[in-house]
Amino acid sequence: MRHVISLLIENESGALSRVSGLFSARGYNIESLTVAPTEDASMSRMTIVTTGSDEIIEQITKQLNKLVEVVKVVDISEAAHIERELLLAKVRATGKDREEIKRTADIFRARIIDVTDVSYVIELTGNQAKLDAFLDALDPALILETVRSGICGIGRGDRILKL
Repeated sequence: MRHVISLLIENESGALSRVSGLFSARGYNIESLTVAPTEDASMSRMTIVTTGSDEIIEQITKQLNKLVEVVKVVDISEAAHIERELLLAKVRATGKDREEIKRTADIFRARIIDVTDVSYVIELTGNQAKLDAFLDALDPALILETVRSGICGIGRGDRILKL
């Protein structure tokens, strides 16, 4: 089962490597990892997407809580939450393909953020399914390069990850 784990961690050197080391030492895979400072510059918020049974996720959560730098851990996928990911795609855009790519970008509410004579760079934000559907809608021969940010997630309603 897929889980989205969010944690508050002290913003200091080595903290990220200790968290990722915890996963690799136990043979758990990290599918996606995003981390950035919060509104409090001394803290960072980390979002980790991983898969495993409830027992494995419980064990991961307990191990994360034992790390000195970790302040709070929450599995946000246990309740209503919002997930978003950013995709940047560089596509070949020449001749008749230019208009077709523009139409596809409009359908998915993507933005063309860079234009050259031979390519577009397209920015799209959404859940994983939306980004995957966008890439599937494009001719694979036109895709030159893609970059995805990884998932950021937040609980809905009154669910807050804060000190």
